[in-house]
This record gives sequence, C-alpha cells and structure tokens, in this order.
Amino acid sequence: MQIKKGTKLAITIEKVLFPNIGIARIGDQEIRIKNTIPGQKVELIINKKKTGYFEARLLEILENSPLEDQPKCIHANECGGCSYQGILYEKQLEIKEKQVKELIDDNLNGDYQFHGIVPSPLEKEYRNKMEFSFGDLERDGVLQLGMHPRGRRFDVITVEQCQLVDNDFRLILSTVLNYFRNHDYKRYHIIQRQGYLRHLVVRKGLKSGEIMVNLVTTSQDEHDFTGLTEILKGLQLQGTLVSFLQTINDDYSDTIKCDKLIVHYGQEYIMEEILGLSFMVTPFSFFQPNTSGAEKLYQTAFKFIANPEDKTIYDLYCGTGTITQILAKKAKETYGIEINEEAVEIARENARLNNLGNCNFIAGDVLEKIDELKEKPDLIVVDPPRPGIHPKALDKIIKLGSSEILYISCNPLSLVRDLKILEEANYRITDIQCVDMFPYTRHVETVAHLIK
Repeated sequence: MQIKKGTKLAITIEKVLFPNIGIARIGDQEIRIKNTIPGQKVELIINKKKTGYFEARLLEILENSPLEDQPKCIHANECGGCSYQGILYEKQLEIKEKQVKELIDDNLNGDYQFHGIVPSPLEKEYRNKMEFSFGDLERDGVLQLGMHPRGRRFDVITVEQCQLVDNDFRLILSTVLNYFRNHDYKRYHIIQRQGYLRHLVVRKGLKSGEIMVNLVTTSQDEHDFTGLTEILKGLQLQGTLVSFLQTINDDYSDTIKCDKLIVHYGQEYIMEEILGLSFMVTPFSFFQPNTSGAEKLYQTAFKFIANPEDKTIYDLYCGTGTITQILAKKAKETYGIEINEEAVEIARENARLNNLGNCNFIAGDVLEKIDELKEKPDLIVVDPPRPGIHPKALDKIIKLGSSEILYISCNPLSLVRDLKILEEANYRITDIQCVDMFPYTRHVETVAHLIK
C-alpha cells in the first residue's frame, strides 16, 4: 500500500513505546501514533514521514482495546488529562513498567538490577494540586472551567467529576464556575488578548487538610471578591480553607505568572507533611503533586543509599528542599541548589521549621553555583525538570568525581540520554526502579542509582 501525507487508515495498535506512542504496521511500514494503547482499533491520518517510520494523528478510536474493561470517568472521552481510563490499575502499571524497561534495555549496556514498579498508594483522588483553565467549547459559548480536550488547546471542558482529586476540589471548582457564570465575566482569550478569567489553582495538603484557592485573572477588570470569599468560607469542605488569593497575570503566554498577588482571605501558604517533616507550600512553589506517592518515591530512592550518615550530599535542582531535608535527618551535611530564589527562601524556612541545622541552600543555576561548593560530595542527588540535566552541568557533575549518584527522573527519555553519558564517564548503573506517581496518566517516575 502506498502511504503518504494525508493518507487515512483504520488500523490496530500492536504495542506502545514511551511516552504512550502506539506502534502499528502496514506490511513492513511502521506507523507511530500518540495517545493510544495496545489493542485499540483507530482511524488516523498520516502527518509526515520520518526516518524509519511514519508519524500520524489520531482521528477517532473505532474500537476499544481488550484492556479497557473498567468503568471510565464521565469526562474520559472529552478531557485530555488521562490516557489510561478504563484500564485496570495493575495493567496500567504493567504498561508503564514495560515501556521504561524496553527504553532502558534498547539504549543502555549496564548490568543493572531492574526492580519493577512501585504503585501509587492511592489510585484516585491523589493529587494535592490542580490547575484548571477558564474557557469555552465554542466561540462566545457558555463559560467552562476545567481541562483542555486532547488536541484542542484553545478549548476547555468542565470537569466537575474529575477523579484525580477529592471532593473538596470538585466542590470549589463548581462553586467558582457558577459564581462567574452568574456574574457574566469573560474568560481571557489568548489570541485576542482580551478577557478577565484565566485559571483556578487549588492546592490541598492531603495530610494537613489545609486548602488554598488561587484565582488567576488579568487586570482588565476589577471585582469585589467579598461575596465569593464568604461563599468559599461557607462551603462544607472536608479540609479547611486557609487561603483565598488572586493572582494578576497579564502575560501573553498561557503560563501562570504573577504580576501582583492579592490576599482576599487568610495566608499566602498551606502546610503539608512528608515522611514526618513539615513543608510550607506557597502559590508558585513546586511540590510533588501526589503526597503519598512522593513518600513512596523518596523511600524507594533512598533505600539504594548505603550509610547516609557518613555522607556529604549535594541535592541539585532541589526546589523547596524536600529531598535535601529528608536526607539531612541522617546525612552529615546536605547542600541544595535551586534556580528559583523564592523556592530557596521557602526551603530555608522549612529547614528552620524542621530544626535541621545541616541543610544549606544556594539560589542560582546548577551550572554556575556548583563551582561555589567547596566540600567534595560523597553522593550527588539529581531530580531535574523534564528536559533533564544541561550537558554543561552534567559535565561539571562528572568532574566532581562523586563516588555515588542518585538520579530521580520524571522523564525516562532524558534519563536514558543522561545515563548513557554517565556510563561513558565510568559510572556503573547498579539499580533502576519505577514509581507510579500519576495513575491513569502516561507519566511515571524512575530512580537510577550509579556508582563510580
């Protein structure tokens, strides 16, 4: 069969590669299609020819996979948030574990131990943060508040029954949406650069029960939020509302940025606990979105470290210092580097709250600040953002000559790329294990331990 750009096909997905890229074949010609699962029959259209395969776009799922035999969230066919709705959780874990294992085996040569995948303690209602968007499904249509449907980044579908969060999130979402529908405020249109309502960010300490509501708007209008404040305070929540904020954001991009922060009620932070330590979580600080999953992730990672009490540890890309402080309970000395200055200030405050005197935090780029640390590390922990470690920073990490590296990754693709470089620099991979932090989605965390 002649395949070219624009060709439409009905075809069955044979297998998936990370990150959730389905593989199908016509004769000896391979076709790759995002956001599919094994066994699905799909209609697709060829987008382009790549080296060794064709890339296609999903048009319609014609038949469900045999794996899809469980009840789905009512938003599953419209919302773009979850890839594995309808699949038994144990099968989701098998799919993720297999994808990561094949990716590693195809790219690395190390004689390492693969320890499988650790499940999330909670399958549903596990998220402690959710970022909802204001929008509509048609031009000047009814105001929506929720998620972007898959492949439609300018549309929004309301997700009042989302199962990734608990009922407090769902109640707050519907309350805020109904309030603004009744007051006839317009959503911000990113192309026209007009409108008022942009996002609703809800955070909840799943252990502390403290809740933060952060409404993100432009400065194109003004509104007295006394009424909404009282409505939110009067909600019958399982947790406790301690913060109602408004973030003014006039940036042209869809990223949440803060031009001005207004406190309508309470304080500018919530508290949460991980492994017996307390952490202050502010509106824009990074904190692992699955609290109990984060505990599993850190317990999994730290079991590979021998005798931490004797070690000087560098924690690179440390964020608000969660890993740094957990390790500081046993380590001789810990040093965290983070580019976000606000995160570093919070990390220092959290260390004071937890009475940890052996935690040191430095604000700045890892590439530059790593040169300022004088004490040679016995262990380097890296937990970089999705793109992985900058090549120049990785070169500096290698030159430090630490006898041990612990790499925690949210992206197996960049992890494998960096591990190949570390192997070439005479580091040996001893152990790899996956941790599922995000059930029903394609995402997975991976921990790799290396020794020099």
